[in-house]
Parts: sequence; structure tokens; C-alpha cells
Amino acid sequence: MSELLGVAVLGAGHMGADHVRRLDRGVSGARVAAVADPDTARAKEAAAGIDGVTVHADAEAALDAPGVEAVLIASPGPAHEEALLAAFARGLPVLCEKPMVPDSEGALRVVEAEARGGRRLAQVGFMRRYDAEYRRLKRVLDDGRLGRPLMLHCVHRNVSSPPGFTSAMLIDSSVSHEIDAARWLLGQELTAVTVLRPRPSGGAPQGLLDPQFVLFETDGGALVDVEIFVNCGFGYQVRCEAVCEHGSARAGDNHGLLLTTAGTAGAEVPQDYLVRFADAYDREVQAWVDATRQGRPTGPTAWDGYAASAVAEAGVRALESGLRTPVDLAPRPALYTDTGR
Repeated sequence: MSELLGVAVLGAGHMGADHVRRLDRGVSGARVAAVADPDTARAKEAAAGIDGVTVHADAEAALDAPGVEAVLIASPGPAHEEALLAAFARGLPVLCEKPMVPDSEGALRVVEAEARGGRRLAQVGFMRRYDAEYRRLKRVLDDGRLGRPLMLHCVHRNVSSPPGFTSAMLIDSSVSHEIDAARWLLGQELTAVTVLRPRPSGGAPQGLLDPQFVLFETDGGALVDVEIFVNCGFGYQVRCEAVCEHGSARAGDNHGLLLTTAGTAGAEVPQDYLVRFADAYDREVQAWVDATRQGRPTGPTAWDGYAASAVAEAGVRALESGLRTPVDLAPRPALYTDTGR
């Protein structure tokens, strides 16, 4: 491995361009070796000013570019399976943004392909595991001082939804973060999901079922509820409160900057996830670079990516049917048995 880990970034949209900037200027031990996007003008814009980077329209061409030793996938979800399998075939470590693969069948194919290779190559981009507040909450739950967790209450609000956002995407795109966070915080699998729908907000686009109230059951007897509201209009908010036998703990109340003006004072509300979780993304990518250079992958596994897709699929079925819907997970391969959740 070279002195600086050469990374190919696949996808140069909002998320991909931010990762190109992060790898170039925000983390140590890595450099951007290639950028790929079907819109090569966008890829060139993301790579502008970076020495030694090559730009490609085709993802596999970027994987084969000189100096590429690892891959960061930030392309749209439907392109992830092909890119992951191509990276595995070349023995390249991967950090893949969520969803790892949108459908559970494709996600399971990725899990099985990695398991056949006998070693972990993929880390999935569930960045909340790297957020300072979520990490403190995890430590509190793990040390047992509050007793057994009984419930998680989660809030996930966005200013507005992008064009083309569907009712199902509230679950399989937005709530997928809470799915992984709940599995990780509790160390339990989600076994069933129910989705309740209030009357849609007047701020929601016509036909979008927003907000929604999502209820998960776990194999450890806990309940997890999520308020997902993607057109709240005022800011980006994420909170998670764990209610346990002997107390409670909540992440997401560290508002940061306090503004005082014209006789009023209030907390500044972030307007998107790249602001709220900027530090988490930095820690996530730095941890991936460090682990890759040391040859020992850490962080959320391909199995975690598959589980999130399977639970989200059950959630979409529950949304469409109005019924409590069980989650059906395949047997976990031995490669992932000692990695936790």
C-alpha cells in the first residue's frame, strides 16, 4: 500500500462531492485517485484542483485507474450492487454509502459474495455510529447503569423532501438510519414493523404520506418508535431517547450555536444532514481510511447493510398494507458472527 491510500470515489453528486472534498482536505492518510460519474462534467467539477486524479464516466474504469487501492461508493443506490461486486472481484476495500443495496435480495447477494471471499472488504456508511452524542448513548446503554433498555423514541425531521421523493422513501431512505441505529444501540434485531399515518401535513407535496409513525419490535423485547417528517419546514432534527429500567438518556439535544438578537435568543437549527453530521462523516471516513491501511476493516458490515434493507422492505409493506409486518432475515454467514451489530 502506498503512503497515501488511493481512493476512487464513485458518484459526484451532493454526497460524493462532499466525500471528494473530505478525502482531499479533511482526513489524513488518503488521497483521491479517481472520480467516476456518468455526468463527467460533474465529476470534473468535484475533482477540480486535485493533483493526480483521473476522471471517468464508467465506475469500473475508475476501479482500474492507476493508484486506486480502495473505493468510496456514493452513487445512487441502484448502482451499488454492481460496484460492490466489481470491487470485491478486485480485492478492493469499500466504504459504501447507505443503502448498501436498496432491495434485500441484491443486498444478500453482496453479503454472500463477500462471505465467499472469506474476508471483510465492505463498510456501510451508517454515519450515526460515529456521531459523538450517539456514541455516548451507546456507551451508557452498554455499561448497564440504566438497566435493560425498554424503548427507543426517535425523531427524524427534514426541512423539505427533494423532487420525486415517495411515501415509501420515508422508510427505505430516511428511516433506514434509525433502523441501523436501533440495531446498533440495542444489540438486537428488529423483528416486526407497523406504520401509522396521520393526516398528511399541508407542507407535504400532493400525494406524499408525510409524516409517518413507524413502530419496530425487537428480538430482545424492546420497542422502537420513529416519527419521520420530511417536510417539517424549519430544519433538520434527529433525536433518539433510550428509556430503560432505571432511567433514560437522549442524543440529539446538543444544538451548538446559540443566537441572541433583537431581544430574543434561540438555538440555530441545522438545515441538512451534511451540517448536522459533518463531524460524524469526518470520523467515519477517517476510521475507514485508518482501518483499511491497517488491513482490518471495522464499522458497519455488509450484513448490517442487508439487515437494514430487509427491515426497510418490511416497513414499506407495512405502510402499503396497514398491517403489522414480520421481518424475514436470512441466516447470518459465519464471517459476520463476531462483528456485533
